[in-house]
Amino acid sequence: MSNATNIKVSRDDSRWELEVRGEIPPEALNKFRTEALKEFTMEAKIDGFRPGKAPESVVLKQYGEQAILEHAAEHAVKHEIPEILAKEKANIVESPRVSIEPPVLGEPLKFVARAPLAPEIKLPDYKKLAKAKNAEKTEVAITDEEHAQTMTHLKREKVRVQALEAGKEPAKAIEEAQKTEEKDLPPLDDEFVKSLGYESVEKFSDVVRENLKNEKELKETEKRRAALLDELVKGADIKYPALLKEYELDDMEARMAGDLERMGTTLDKYLASVKKTREDIRKDWDKQADERAKVRLVLSEIARTEKLEPDQERLAHEIKHAKEHYPQANDEVLRAHISHALRNEAVITWLESQK
Repeated sequence: MSNATNIKVSRDDSRWELEVRGEIPPEALNKFRTEALKEFTMEAKIDGFRPGKAPESVVLKQYGEQAILEHAAEHAVKHEIPEILAKEKANIVESPRVSIEPPVLGEPLKFVARAPLAPEIKLPDYKKLAKAKNAEKTEVAITDEEHAQTMTHLKREKVRVQALEAGKEPAKAIEEAQKTEEKDLPPLDDEFVKSLGYESVEKFSDVVRENLKNEKELKETEKRRAALLDELVKGADIKYPALLKEYELDDMEARMAGDLERMGTTLDKYLASVKKTREDIRKDWDKQADERAKVRLVLSEIARTEKLEPDQERLAHEIKHAKEHYPQANDEVLRAHISHALRNEAVITWLESQK
């Protein structure tokens, strides 16, 4: 049974958190003070006394009344909060953040606890949206002009490579390739394409056209998927705790730091060069992080509703492959990350199958 009084429970819809305010009466706090003093006494190392044998008056003098009270206050609140939340039947997803006013002997202890609530998602008619978006799919074709432009680009690449082989610096080689007039570009003859592993110019030309088509199809698929996800998010009623957006921001920051490290620099150096702080870039990313969080929640809810799970054989393969590259990675974290990604992929594939 809770000893707290003056309890006020409210919901912060903007952060999707439950806020609990209350007080612990002096007499209830005093019980925890007695227990705290006993704990200090048992653990105290005071000259002239064996552990646990020092008089309480000596222990109080050694540590001070305020230290005992603060310890008691922490225990009191930890005891009260779960009972209050249980009574409220609060569906929270993480331990509450608690703030306590400095305790004063003989006075009520005031506290505030904020706990993130479980997300609530009401999906739109995702099957209907998926069918409509899938119906927009059109046959991708490569025009002769697109093909010719790519072949011209490859001819310029040949000029650049020849310039490098002649001993010119990379920047000069690029400049020479760009300045060469189209009529003066070398042909993509059989000798050149055979050096690339192709039997003839005709075969090479066909492969280039097919690669252009595959690339164009991939871009169209990505564009169509992004549009579908955008419609799903816009049509959904989503409430989620602010901490999920913080997770997204943390992930975005970690990825940026990793990319910069591979480029031979650090996040701190980059921020200094652009005259921004971490808070600045996280603020810039706020909308993107919000969208990412909502997309994850929508895909997760569709997966739950349709009982979609990643293929276990592929999951095992991907985990094994990842461990070969990241042997120090935590197995559970790695499995959760890969499983989540494959499940999202399974949902998107399922959505694209709706006709």
